[in-house]
Parts: sequence; structure tokens; C-alpha cells
Amino acid sequence: FPADRTTEIGQLINSYLGREKNLEDHTIHLLFSANRWEHVPMMKEKLQQGITVVVDRYAFSGVAFTSAKGNFGLDWCKQPDVGLPKPDLILFLQLNPEAAAERGNFGQERYETSSFQEKVLQSFYCLMEDKSLNWKTVDASKSIEDLHREIKSIAKETMQEVQNKPLGELWK
Repeated sequence: FPADRTTEIGQLINSYLGREKNLEDHTIHLLFSANRWEHVPMMKEKLQQGITVVVDRYAFSGVAFTSAKGNFGLDWCKQPDVGLPKPDLILFLQLNPEAAAERGNFGQERYETSSFQEKVLQSFYCLMEDKSLNWKTVDASKSIEDLHREIKSIAKETMQEVQNKPLGELWK
């Protein structure tokens, strides 16, 4: 699941991303984190039931986007998400900015400019240096079928590796 835009917090985020509302940078970062925390009880419940949880974006996306604004350090950006469930796998779908800009609806939401996306990419590269996390980079320029096959293979392999490991906490 991606950011849930149906909760009260999610509705604020949606109106901000759609440029209907302006929010101060610290505020929007904390709202994104709060939106993730809203889902922690449900995520833990699903995981305890043996259900695999797939999240579109997560704390890493929030940290990368806020830190790309220039007046925020990575450490400050990580802080609100310390203690979230730690993912067993983080897939980074890499696509050059030109190809990304050609995809449908690019530019409709705040932050969808090529120059800003380049800064976000640099922030992601910094986050990938954390060897306590299982980052895998996948070439997203492949066909949907090939990309699906590769992601499915990586996910299956990871699920087998971690099936008896306890749930960790992010950045602790």
C-alpha cells in the first residue's frame, strides 16, 4: 500500500501534493511519518499472521524527498521514523530522469521536476550506503513483464531467507 490518502492526515498530504494547500516543510515531513505510523498496528498484525506486506515507498522516500530540499540533514529526516517495522527488502526501481519524465502524469504533483528528482536520487544513494538494510536496485527501464519476473524472484528469495527471523525496528 502507498501513503493512505483517505485518513485525515492522508487528506492533508493529498491536498499538499496536489498543490491545493501549502504546508511548512517540517510539517509535511512529519505528516508523512505520522501517516506511516497510522498503519503500524495493521502491518504488525498482518506480519504476525504470516502475510507479506508490500509498501509503495516508505520511510526512505520521505527522507530522500525532504533531505533533497537542501535545508534538512538525513539524520533529522530519519528521526520521526525510528522504530517503524524494518523491511526485509527495499527494492529501488532505477530509471533515468529523462525516461521517468516521459511516463504518464509526470509533473502533476509537487516535487515532480527533473532538477528536484536528481537531488532526490542523490539522497537515495546516501541512504543505500546503510549496510544494515537490504537494498536491491532493479533496472526499471525493462518491460513490465521482465521487471515483474525479476521483482518476484528477488521477493521469493528474500521471503525464504527471512521466514524465521523476528521483525526488526528501523534505524535502531
